[in-house]
This record gives sequence, C-alpha cells and structure tokens, in this order.
Amino acid sequence: MNRTTLSLIAAATALAAVTGFASLTAPDSTDTAVAQVPALLPVERTTQLCPAPSVSDVAETTYTSFTPAGTAGTSGGDAAGSAELRESVVTLADAADATAKKDDKKKDPAKTPAQDKAFIALKEPGKPVSGEASGADAPALIGSATGRFAPGWTTQQTTVVGVGGARGLLGTACAAPDTDFWFPGASTEAARQDYVHLTNPDDTAAVADIEVYGKDGVLKSDVGEGIPVPGKSSVPVLLSTLTSEAAPDVTVHVTTRTGRVGAVLRVADEKAGSDWLAASGDPAGRVVLPGIPADATDVRLVAFAPGEDDADLKVQLAGADGTIVPAGNETLHVKSRMTASVDLADVTKGEAGSLVLSPAQSGRATPVVAALRVVRGKGSSQEIAFIPATAPIASRATVADNRAKGTTLSLTAPGATAKVKVTASAGTGGGEQAEKTYTVKGGTTLAFTPPVPAGLKGSYALTVEPEPGGGPVHAARTLALPEDGVPMFTVQTLPDDRGTVSVPKAREDLSILGD
Repeated sequence: MNRTTLSLIAAATALAAVTGFASLTAPDSTDTAVAQVPALLPVERTTQLCPAPSVSDVAETTYTSFTPAGTAGTSGGDAAGSAELRESVVTLADAADATAKKDDKKKDPAKTPAQDKAFIALKEPGKPVSGEASGADAPALIGSATGRFAPGWTTQQTTVVGVGGARGLLGTACAAPDTDFWFPGASTEAARQDYVHLTNPDDTAAVADIEVYGKDGVLKSDVGEGIPVPGKSSVPVLLSTLTSEAAPDVTVHVTTRTGRVGAVLRVADEKAGSDWLAASGDPAGRVVLPGIPADATDVRLVAFAPGEDDADLKVQLAGADGTIVPAGNETLHVKSRMTASVDLADVTKGEAGSLVLSPAQSGRATPVVAALRVVRGKGSSQEIAFIPATAPIASRATVADNRAKGTTLSLTAPGATAKVKVTASAGTGGGEQAEKTYTVKGGTTLAFTPPVPAGLKGSYALTVEPEPGGGPVHAARTLALPEDGVPMFTVQTLPDDRGTVSVPKAREDLSILGD
C-alpha cells in the first residue's frame, strides 16, 4: 500500500473534520480555472511512534521533538494546537509468546504509563524540546500534534550504549503509523539479534503479519501471522523466533490485517554494535540511498523486488565530483520476491557518497526496495548503521537532535543541479536560528558540516528545503559520537515531512446552516 496516498487521504479528512464544513462555492464562468486549482493547506494532525529504545541497563536515551516555525505557502499556520508524546504500555513479548496468548483473556502485567502527564510537550514551533530516559525501562512513546504544531513535526530518538552486546549509538526518527513496511537488510543469523518493534497508537488492538524473505524466497514460519498488538502498546518481535533458517541477509515485510502500527527494526550485532533499521521508501524503479560516510570500511547492499518481475539494476556511486560505477559491481540482478545482496567493501574510497540504483535497461523499471549496512572502524572497534532507500524531498524535511560537533549533512542530486536552503533552529537550551543556501551539482553528493546556531546550548534541528526549479534532492544526516576508541555513529535519511496537502476546491456550498 502506498503510504503517501494514505497520508494525503488522512490529512484531507482531518482538515474537513477540524473546520467542520467544506466551503465549496460554485464559480461562474469567469473563475472556473481558479476553482480547479487545488489549495495547498497544512495538515491538521500528525501521529508519531517511538519504539522502546533498549534492553540495556546502561542505555542513555534522548528524545528531541521539533516543529519548524511557519508553513511557507499555506494558510492556517498560526492556528492553535499542541504536540505531546506520552508513554505507551510496553508489552515484552516475542512472536511465539504473542501467538500463544492470542486467546488468553488475562491482561499481561505491564508498566502503566503516566497518561495524565506528557513525556515531551512542545511549547512553540521553531524551538526544539528534549527529554531523557535511562536504562532498559525507557518507554516507547505515542505522540500526536495538532494545529500549528502538526506540519513538519518530527521527533528523534538517540540512544548511547557504551558496553555489552548492544553497544553502539542507536538513532531513529519516530515513525508515522501505517499498514505496510519493507525492511531489506535484516538477518536471522545467530550473531544478530534483530527485533521488529510494532507500536499501536490506537485504543483498539491491531493484528500484524511478518514475512521474511531470504535469497531463495520466503522463509517458512508458523508464528509470523496474526501477531496481536494491544491498543496503546508496543510489542518487540525477535526475527529468529519466526523461522529456523539462519540467513545473513533477509527482507522483512510487515503488514496489518486490522488497525495500523509504527514499525522499525532494532539490530544488535555481537561484533559490530547496534542501530535501528528504518523502513525503506515505497518500491520504485529508481532508488537513492544517501549519506554513506567517507570513512566507511564496509558497505553491504541488500535489495528486494516485491512484484512478479525480476529487476536488473545499474549500481552507481554519486560522490563529490560526479557519478561512477563501482568496479566489479556494475549491476545487480534481483529475482522476484528473493533477497539479493552484494558486498561493496570500502566503495567510497575516503569520499562521502550516495548509492543510486536504476534500471540496467531503459524502459524496464521494476520497483525495488533497498538498504545499506554501513560499517566504520575495524576489529573490536567496529560500529554499524543502516541507510534505507529514501524518496526525494518534495518540499521540506527536518531532522532533530543535531550536535555542535559530530553532525554531517549529505545532499544528493542524482539528476539536475539543485539549490537547497538549510535552516538550523535555536537549540534546546538556547541559541539563534541560522540558515545557508547550498548548490548541489547534478550527479553528485555534497557532504558538509551544517550551520550551527549562534550561542547554541543543547542540540538543534535542521530543516532542508530544495528551491523550486532544480533537480530532485535526497538527504541524510550522520551523527557521530565516538566513545572509547569506537567510532559510534548513526545515519537518518530525511524523507519529505508531508506537512501540506493539496485539497481540491469544490463547486458547491455544502456547509450546513442554522442550529
């Protein structure tokens, strides 16, 4: 299911519900053209879901929430509203437990959330707010923003685990609920502990299915179907409990039979640390995976074709000076509904870049999903992160929890040259907004330290806005927080924030008059 379509429908419905009527006046012959032009309006409500961050007692987690100030080109940006995140009821159950309890009417013992108090609440757009939690009891969060806080609202979850099997810097942008998710780049090997976190924002229970695809097709499972996710709860599902087959590279497909969930995958590698794997963008014939660090020591590409046709992909690296084809990995053949992978080693050769996958033959674009596993460091000082394929920024994208040191922004223009305005917000503890415009040459990746707010205290948000008339732009943010010689880092892609929606103007007045 196309998430963009669902989001637009939901946004339009919310707009109608909030205003209470649709003012649709029939035009005369002189203004027919005007009436047919859709109105660009801000969304009125947004939901976000943050997974339980860690099972480690030494984990330190920061949640940072932000809404850009104003919604350019729209009306209604000054309407009242709020943005709050509250604790969910965290249900610690793997798939086998969840399946066994389908018919159990007893309520599982769970932590009761503080429903009368928000964990994080924004005070005004343009100023980020942060909250902290420690240890394995840090909660999953369920949030909602309305009015002027809804357009572009984002929350970043950043966790530092200094020791143990879950060691690493884990980062993820809290996700919107949906009914369909793809995760290429997961694993069921013994050295990996991969959990799919399912979070239900609604009062009624959701029911989810999880399918796992290896290099030869779907992996058999008796417990991946009909997984219950109670209302206002989060359920982690360990992938290795779904199948007896150990596979180094798999693609995970999460769908819901009833309800909707937020889904994200937490990876813990006993040798290379841990991080979150966010869902790939919607299947497309051409995909971009932006933001490979310059010092990456190993890059592994995993791709999957969900349709009935095989995909033959051209593999290219967009670097600082142009686009090249990695030697020995010019193309990748992806069989229908089978996971394909290739080790690209140190493909960046000391230069930051982005991977571009396109049809090997013109006119034969088979939709695919894809992700990269990226390693920095070597031996016992390795650290991993993941980069899913992401769509270009249509209008605006934002990432929160950037630091004065250790933040790198990557902008990729796979087609024509583009100009991009980058705005740094005030800090969580103070500072003044800063902005700068960058030119990204066609076929290249521009990786740089973004502007830092003057007088910065705390962390800040970055908002990226491509200027009209340029080529498409894909973006990613790398946050590096090295610790004890380990190059800890995490990468978040920046999809469009979908802060506005086009609402067609109607020709009749449908408002209800009178009491």
